[in-house]
Amino acid sequence: MLNELKVEMQNLKNSKKAKILSRFFKTGKGEYGEGDNFFGINVPEQRKLAKKYYDLNLDEIQKLLSSNIHEYRMTALFILVDKYQKADNKEEIVNLYLKNTKNINNWDLVDLTAPNILGNHLLLTSKHSMQLSTSKHSMQLPNRNILYSLANSNNLWEKRIAVLSTFAFIRNNQFEDSLKIAEILLKDKHDLIHKAVGWMLREIGKRDLKTEEAFLARHCSAMPRTMLRYAIEKFDERKRKFYLSN
Repeated sequence: MLNELKVEMQNLKNSKKAKILSRFFKTGKGEYGEGDNFFGINVPEQRKLAKKYYDLNLDEIQKLLSSNIHEYRMTALFILVDKYQKADNKEEIVNLYLKNTKNINNWDLVDLTAPNILGNHLLLTSKHSMQLSTSKHSMQLPNRNILYSLANSNNLWEKRIAVLSTFAFIRNNQFEDSLKIAEILLKDKHDLIHKAVGWMLREIGKRDLKTEEAFLARHCSAMPRTMLRYAIEKFDERKRKFYLSN
């Protein structure tokens, strides 16, 4: 089945799109996506392939994740997202995901999967533990230390995974971890982290503007400008100017 998938993907190659994607995802020497290779297959096609080849086993998925072909890794991750949603043993999906953080190494790979696998799993296990803690079988709430380990990593993509995983919490009106991780990453040097943190702050503001503005009041003067601009993107012009002037 793995070989069949690869043949289909080979047949979908588009050299013109591949060149465009290689530039867009910064694959040049010294850039963040250096060494990544593209077939030029669009995301909807990859999602279709993921549905079609859902039954690939985890060993076959690992082979795709170990490839230097971007679309192999993306399609493998889409399969993992689908498997996670349906799996009885969700932990093995999450463990495989965490084992491969070095291969989840561009922003699209992170953004389209981290909230849906790691984020949702931490959210689900927290809810489950809260239910158990109110029963006669008391259980400690699971901590989310893995996110803080990733946020403190030297690896760009692990830090972005930490940030984007909290999107699952934000969607459920849980903001504490997102804000703490944002504080950890305030002094990060990479604009892809600035954009990710600013984006999550903006998402918090959509749900609870007071919480976002309380964070901005404490940190806007120290925030990288890109992070701040992303965070206040939906504010009116007067308010944007106010924050940018601090």
